[in-house]
Amino acid sequence: MKILDDLLSALNFKTDVRDIRQGVFHTGVLTRNCGLAATLPRDALRQEPPMVKAPGFLMDKTPLELAQLAHSQSILEASVGMATINSLLQIDETACIELNAAELIVEKGKGKRIAVVGHFPFIPRLRKYSKDVWVIEKNPKAGDFGEAEADHLIPQANVVAITGTALTNHTLDHLLELCSPRAYVILLGDTAPLSPILFDYGVDALCGTKVVDSDLALRCVSQGANFRQIKGIERLTLMKKVGLNT
Repeated sequence: MKILDDLLSALNFKTDVRDIRQGVFHTGVLTRNCGLAATLPRDALRQEPPMVKAPGFLMDKTPLELAQLAHSQSILEASVGMATINSLLQIDETACIELNAAELIVEKGKGKRIAVVGHFPFIPRLRKYSKDVWVIEKNPKAGDFGEAEADHLIPQANVVAITGTALTNHTLDHLLELCSPRAYVILLGDTAPLSPILFDYGVDALCGTKVVDSDLALRCVSQGANFRQIKGIERLTLMKKVGLNT
């Protein structure tokens, strides 16, 4: 994935690996900062073991080696890689705002067609304001569309919201290629890197997280917290400035 290559090339790896946690729902890595990523247990359990080649010895790897795991075909290893990338990012908080992803999608999607890659709890709220909401899922629930429908639905959408885990499962490049040039594109979730590099690929807004209490966040990850249950984080949005990266 070219996006992953560009993200990796921009990182400063001169730091130490201080902690790695992989919970049922989330993964946390502590290097210069603490970074998070979704673990994707359903997808991981479909893969043949061993799902992690060196469990118990990942701390022996350098930050570069851990970050490069984002390219792994193993979902669990790729989750470690994405959490490591997020831990190494230097987030420009002055360029970020505290804006919930759901609020941004509602604002941009009123009366319009919205495609959401990933089933999020705010989906019912979107349906109240939009013309159409198409939820595209690898593990579809009632009313969702399977991933095979992405090629047909995403080009029709005025607003496209994509889970950051599309980086973990290596589908983001293709999903972004499907988006209309006129669509407003959002990458969201704790896996989503708050890096302006994504703006070069057609993303308009990044809704992610910054860990402000590493001990608390990692403890939540280790004890099975879902996204809403993770404490010690700030939810931030980084938006592309009009006239830049176009």
